Parts: sequence; structure tokens; C-alpha cells
Amino acid sequence: MHAFADLIRTVPDFPQPGVLFRDVTPLLADARGFAACIAALAEPWRDAGVQAVCGIEARGFIFGAALAQALGAGFVPLRKPGKLPAPVLAVDYQLEYGSDRLEACSDALKPGERALIVDDVLATGGTLTAARALVARFGGELAGAAVVIELEALRGRARWAGSQPLHALLRY
Repeated sequence: MHAFADLIRTVPDFPQPGVLFRDVTPLLADARGFAACIAALAEPWRDAGVQAVCGIEARGFIFGAALAQALGAGFVPLRKPGKLPAPVLAVDYQLEYGSDRLEACSDALKPGERALIVDDVLATGGTLTAARALVARFGGELAGAAVVIELEALRGRARWAGSQPLHALLRY
């Protein structure tokens, strides 16, 4: 396991009883730990020709922007509804108990541009799969996805199934 794994705090019963929340705040506050995390996130993608890193709101922005810098790529924020000036491209998706939407400015990603999707946690896979669909709406070429934490019991990787790689630094 990576040395920075000790900087991720486990908070029991948040946001509801029975949930073990993985809090990345201590990792983000530690300069060396955060730098090590970004270096480890970047490693599998250094020779992948990534031109744009698409970070999922909200913590995916933090990791995604830093990763974009490390890879010499641009950064595309994938936002919740109503946060971006029009026009936008959007994808609606289903959650366990409802639905949601991801949006990006309509000129954020060029057709054929090689994109990497980034988020902090892979849980059930719904948001990551929606991000993949949004990249496809742009006509982008998907290099794959990277997450800091994968919650294996929630089987989100099964929803990702496909030819693009999915890299998780830590698995719980």
C-alpha cells in the first residue's frame, strides 16, 4: 500500500449509520502526501498521450487539476447541474436512490481529444460511467479513468467494464 494511505481518515457512520466514509482531507493537507498521491496517479498515464483530464465534482476537481498539471494536459471540470454558463453538454444518470446529471461547457473538449477521467472515490460506478458517456458525447477519445480510492464491496468496477483501463491507487 502507498505511504500516503495512512493520511486517509476513516469516519464511521458518516453520512449515515453503517457507512465508513473515507475522508481525503488529511491527505490534501499534507504537502508530501498529496504530491506522492498525484505522482502515483500520474504514473500509469505518462505515456498515454492524455490531452485533457476530466475531473468530477467536487473532490475530483482537486485531484484532476493537479493530475492535469503533472501530465501537461488541460483540465475539464465535470459539474453538477446549473453550475456552468450555457451552453453545456450533459448526461443524466441513475443513482441507487434517484438520478443526477453531469455537465461540461460545450467547448471544453474537442472531438478526438484524448481524455482521462478522474475522481477521488469509485463506489457504485454510476458517476464514473456517466463521465465516460459525457466524454463520448464530445467525441473525445477516452484513455481511461483514475481514482484514489476504490470501494470494492460496492462493485463499481463492474459497471466500468470495457476496453479502457481503470486505475485505483487504494482499494478498501
